[in-house]
Amino acid sequence: MAAVRIVGKEIAEEIRQQLAQETEDLKKKGITPKMALILVGDAQDSALYVRTKAKAAESVGALGETHHLPEDATLEQLMALVDKLNRDDSVHGILVQCPLPHHLHQYEKQVMGAILPEKDVDAFHPVNIGNLLIGDKCYWGVTAYACIKILEKQGIDFKGKHAVVVGFSIEIGKPVTVMLFEKGCTVTLVSPDVDFAPYTRQADIVVTEVARPRAVTGDMLKPGAIVIDTGSNWVDGKSVGDVDYDSAAGVAGAITPVPGGVGPVRIIMLIYNLLIAAKDKAGA
Repeated sequence: MAAVRIVGKEIAEEIRQQLAQETEDLKKKGITPKMALILVGDAQDSALYVRTKAKAAESVGALGETHHLPEDATLEQLMALVDKLNRDDSVHGILVQCPLPHHLHQYEKQVMGAILPEKDVDAFHPVNIGNLLIGDKCYWGVTAYACIKILEKQGIDFKGKHAVVVGFSIEIGKPVTVMLFEKGCTVTLVSPDVDFAPYTRQADIVVTEVARPRAVTGDMLKPGAIVIDTGSNWVDGKSVGDVDYDSAAGVAGAITPVPGGVGPVRIIMLIYNLLIAAKDKAGA
């Protein structure tokens, strides 16, 4: 029996409708959620991501305000803009689109750390990451949170499940490991650079962050496993996941495709965090 194909667009639309209603309720109290997006340079992919995020904010009735700095902007100019937005009470969320131009690469952590934690809707500030680890209130990283939302929408009973996370970035692997553990899973975090098949074959839930196309095949999965593929690898001009979808779909119980799985949910979870920021600011 073929696996259930998890359609991220449908999940994202359900969440979007919920957020649109929450935005309307906030507007009745005189509060319009606003996200400031900072784009440095003219990289086409970064510009596309910023437009997509701004449109996502606008789709729920919030504001997505883009601040565009030139390619040769200095660190001082970028930090001054972040500081200005930190002090702007009308701005509830700040996002700096990465990667920054080459001459600013080494300062990315410094820039992220300059954003006020309560406006860090991308959840990269050390305070938000640290609070996640100790179980205090924080924003959850949007890609990792998208994985959890997708699993919740499948009606998963997390308690006692064995989850295997292949990959350990601060954006996905590490935070999703903590989130799954908090949900009651036994979690194994595995490097994508080792033979991870012995681990994934035991897993009820598999989250991949391998960064290699079709690296996870059906014979590496436990029958009935739920597979969340966060990969985005370019092959012959097309986006391909970490999972070989065709072979995995013959074994798994449910699986996210690439594209169309985690991606749409990741974007709307950014707006989810924005609404939390706006409600916290309003004391709502």
